[in-house]
Amino acid sequence: MVTVKPFAAVRPPRNLVTEVAAPPYDVLNSEEAKTMASEKSLLHITKPEIDFDPILPDHDQKVYDKAVENFQAWQQKGWLVQDEKPCYYVYSQTMDERTQYGIVLCAHTDDYASGLIKKHELTRKDKEDDRMIHVRIQNANIEPVFFAYKDNEQINAIVARYVAGESEYKFTDENGFGHELWVISDDADIALITKLFTTEVEAFYVADGHHRTAAAARVGSEKRSQNPAHTGKEEYNYFMAVCFPESQLKIIDYNRVVKDLNGLTESQIIGMLGYDFDVMCMGTEIYKPEGLHNFAMYLGGKWYSLTARPGTYDDNDPIGVLDVTILSNLVLDKILGIKDLRTDKRIDFVGGIRGLGELSRRVDSGEMKVAFALYPVSMEQLMNIADTGAIMPPKTTWFEPKLRSGLAIHKLA
Repeated sequence: MVTVKPFAAVRPPRNLVTEVAAPPYDVLNSEEAKTMASEKSLLHITKPEIDFDPILPDHDQKVYDKAVENFQAWQQKGWLVQDEKPCYYVYSQTMDERTQYGIVLCAHTDDYASGLIKKHELTRKDKEDDRMIHVRIQNANIEPVFFAYKDNEQINAIVARYVAGESEYKFTDENGFGHELWVISDDADIALITKLFTTEVEAFYVADGHHRTAAAARVGSEKRSQNPAHTGKEEYNYFMAVCFPESQLKIIDYNRVVKDLNGLTESQIIGMLGYDFDVMCMGTEIYKPEGLHNFAMYLGGKWYSLTARPGTYDDNDPIGVLDVTILSNLVLDKILGIKDLRTDKRIDFVGGIRGLGELSRRVDSGEMKVAFALYPVSMEQLMNIADTGAIMPPKTTWFEPKLRSGLAIHKLA
């Protein structure tokens, strides 16, 4: 079973939450963050390169120093204040009339090492290193990770009881998504939540934040090795996560755009696709994949339906049956010569939240030559793959809405 604990969050006063709370560090580029950031925005802490003119590279030592300076200043000015006692928190997100309710808690780094916190994607060391530096220099988890867990009726009942009451925060972000947070400070409820997670929840599944999770675990290990009096109960053994019951989560599509046709013509591409797919031209109107193993392709101003033929994939292979694997093997590698999705600069990835119109726009602009839209992976597939210890191809899942940063921060000391 997993190990969890409450924590005394550092968070903005109610009247400042909309000024402080911000999108996650990896949703905006530096220029976008600089334009969006108001005086009190957490972006000055998570993307402090925006405080320099011109904007500095985000790995510059001056940027790291500025992050620490800003975090301290926000606390000194009262824009971030630490709660008096350890609590749990309920955080809800609403998009398209669908609401998901997560519990904000501290998970244990040992659970990541032992596999009780299950991942489904590989991480890149350079991104891990960058996130590790941020955790180390701040001695805090500034942004949470996003976990799923298998539904528990008693936990759901506690959450339902709290969300029926008045919330601490309630606001709508720039995308029209709703965010709300409740504080669970009652000692009996805190004890019950801890008991339920540690006796009935077998595992957490990393939904979003693989690099932040890995970085938090590495910082915990580092601090452990530096402390000869280590007991395992120190705050640095824990990191902040928002944990949602899997039944409330929905994965949306994560699509691909490619810069060139690998020296082939459009007609050659279509002809080669015919070996493994049933190919139909759908015209100029956007075509959306209708189910598993059906893909949409935008090429030469037209949309095509590509349906993988039986025998081109293995239904008994949890990875081989994934549409991202089918597309990677039969199209990106076999036809377009893209061997490694993690390193090849010819391919880019577009979250489904931007809509399929973004795919045609990038092709029509001349930036890209061809685009592919995929049917989204299910939560059942994600959890089954994580349970087997297998790893999905890169850029397989996209969760929306993204967790808002700044609603809670966890100090490691």
